[in-house]
Amino acid sequence: MEKFDFERAYADYIVVAAEENGVNVIGLTRGKDTRLHHTEIIDKGEVLIAQFTEQTSAIKVRGKAKIYCSHGIIESGSRQGGHP
Repeated sequence: MEKFDFERAYADYIVVAAEENGVNVIGLTRGKDTRLHHTEIIDKGEVLIAQFTEQTSAIKVRGKAKIYCSHGIIESGSRQGGHP
């Protein structure tokens, strides 16, 4: 089994800046089964700073927001789009 690299995992942060009310930021777990482990709802003008950790391997953003990370700025779509 590979040793977990804490220094690398704890170095990755993202900033989510809501551009509409009710933006969902969802933390997903690591491991054999990926599961939701934390949800935050932020409103227009609010900012959430999130970190990838030993437990968090993915972060899903639902709603219109800008996500700032080491890869640049990513814009998510509106909650109104949704699945058909």
